[in-house]
Amino acid sequence: MRNLNCLTLSLTLATLTTCAIAQVSVPAPKAPGHKSEAPITAPVSTAGPLDLEVVVSAKDGKPIAGLQQQDFTVYLDKKPQPITSFRAVEATAAAAAPIETLLLIDTVNTRFTNIAYERGEIDRFLKRNNGKLPQPIRLVILSDTSVQITPQATRDGNQLAAFLDKSDIGLRDIGRDAGFYGWTEQFNLSASALESLAAAEQARPGRKLLIRISPGWPLLSGPEVELTSKDEKDLFTTLVALSASLRKARITLSSVDPLGTADDISYRTMFYQEFEKGVPSAEKMQIGNLALQVLALQSGGRVLNSSNDVASEIAAAASDAEAFYTIKIVSPPATHPNEYRDISVKVDKPGLTARTRTGYYAQP
Repeated sequence: MRNLNCLTLSLTLATLTTCAIAQVSVPAPKAPGHKSEAPITAPVSTAGPLDLEVVVSAKDGKPIAGLQQQDFTVYLDKKPQPITSFRAVEATAAAAAPIETLLLIDTVNTRFTNIAYERGEIDRFLKRNNGKLPQPIRLVILSDTSVQITPQATRDGNQLAAFLDKSDIGLRDIGRDAGFYGWTEQFNLSASALESLAAAEQARPGRKLLIRISPGWPLLSGPEVELTSKDEKDLFTTLVALSASLRKARITLSSVDPLGTADDISYRTMFYQEFEKGVPSAEKMQIGNLALQVLALQSGGRVLNSSNDVASEIAAAASDAEAFYTIKIVSPPATHPNEYRDISVKVDKPGLTARTRTGYYAQP
């Protein structure tokens, strides 16, 4: 067992700005033992309307359109809640709510030997149907030194493929060979970038699908560690911040593993399933609760990690934009800060399941 006293797992809450196909600086990872000086933003009350984006699908995973409000029941901590607003959205509808897809290519957590195959699969996805994408997409490329991002979403897959071909990956292989501190560095970079991207997206209207092409950060499937109460509190604070940022930005996060079946026997591939449930307090916090795959499922997204056809898995994750339902309920006032509330949605149709955010942290 290894103690985490000497490690920093706190986020650098920097703002990520989107310039014209620009390179954006990523905060440098903190050295072990360094305490972040970034101010912690005071929690904002969650009392009032709570927006949920709900995707309904059958066994094939394809989104189902055409349902009505009476087909849905929303539960908060297993208690049915009145639906105060309901809207069915289809990508083909002229009056559809703004929605865009962000395709994030994670080179921080992907080995150099896998990058060529990954880029080929992404290129194949972008050039499907002669480069005519079914929905607007922005590319985000995360490396250990920068974030490169296209400023506007486009349906022109050939244009995005050209940007990807010319992009500077700046890859550094800091995976398992770098040991425990390498894992910590990867986590700090990955979590900081996710927080910053979500903060920037809060200023943009509408729903966003964030598809992260990544096997996940190996820190969360590395050697077991013994957490002190301070470690638990710091990790819980990070989890609450990420959860709130994704919710406020209306981001649904999905994870696509570019290693495909090569990663299928990895402990990491199934490790996340032990941590899918929401964490009610710092005392219950474990490192696995911050796994990429866990964050994805809790945001209402997908975890796709068992196929070498990565292009098709990206397309499956992106299909969540084709049809979904925006549902509003009322979030009651919290009795204490970071009060966890479980969310579930049921559909009164046989063979159909609903996928949405699985919970949130209510604030007084």
